[in-house]
Amino acid sequence: MNILVTGACGFIGSNFIRYEKENYNDHFIILDKLTYAGSIENIKDIIDSITFIKGDICDEVLVEDIFKQYDLDIVINFAAETHVDRSIIDPDVFIRTNVYGTGCLLKNCVKYKVKRYHQISTDEVYGDTALDSGYRFKESDPLCPNNPYSATKAGADMLVMSYHNTYGLDTVITRSSNNYGPAQHIEKFIPQMIDRINNDKDILIYGEGNNKRDWLYVIDNCNIIDQIMRKAPCGIYNIAAGQEYTNLDLAYKVLDLMGKDHSYIRHIADRKGHDLRYALDITKINDLGLFPTGDITEGLRKTIAWYKENRSRLEDEKTDDYNEYLRKNYGE
Repeated sequence: MNILVTGACGFIGSNFIRYEKENYNDHFIILDKLTYAGSIENIKDIIDSITFIKGDICDEVLVEDIFKQYDLDIVINFAAETHVDRSIIDPDVFIRTNVYGTGCLLKNCVKYKVKRYHQISTDEVYGDTALDSGYRFKESDPLCPNNPYSATKAGADMLVMSYHNTYGLDTVITRSSNNYGPAQHIEKFIPQMIDRINNDKDILIYGEGNNKRDWLYVIDNCNIIDQIMRKAPCGIYNIAAGQEYTNLDLAYKVLDLMGKDHSYIRHIADRKGHDLRYALDITKINDLGLFPTGDITEGLRKTIAWYKENRSRLEDEKTDDYNEYLRKNYGE
């Protein structure tokens, strides 16, 4: 098969394409803009075995040229602006990439009769629940995003569903909980903690740190995404690990695994519109025989070890852009 993977130089996308290359002999065409969050380093060891194209999913001419040139069987879209803090500072780029870019891919899927379109989404499209709630969002629940990032991902999901209903395009949407693991950008919570501990700096915690998230090891996510992309019926699928931690408890866990005491915690002003708790019902994927298997302690050990071996990656990501991000969000 010919499979177009957009955003495959980013965190989840690069782990996914590596998983695919280890398990399949399909022809993979990679389209990535190489923004601050995407690095060619993430796929440099497999680049000779795939077709890499540097470009933007919003570039209509380039995107259509790719669809014309390759007889695509599947398009899977990881390309997105993903960081909530950045979406609060500058939502425009999120609207363009996450909504318009998705639309550009969808219309070409219809025009060139692609067999399946797979949208990578997020649990954040459902909004949040109370911290003491035991409820887990189902795929049939209404969308209620609370920040510009999640709103643009919800908009993209609605577009995907509309292309299925209007044009008969075979589509799947996977909504996963918070991912962690190798090659995640330094601005994200876990790699930022690891970097700050490595440099003997305080860990920055929004508010009281009581906000809860489900933490899913990225390879678990990639395995399930692959099975859904290739075998599952058209539809929407939640993916989660069932491992909920408050931000504060997760920080304690990382400190413990890195041999540091809890005095490294520093509480800062809470994020605007900070969602309280995300939780997903994964009965639907369980019914397909799909179960995330990773234990968070083991996953964090692997993640910490990867960043220890690749410490220069974190240093390289401390660009002027990142320093400006720290200044705007944390006053550093």
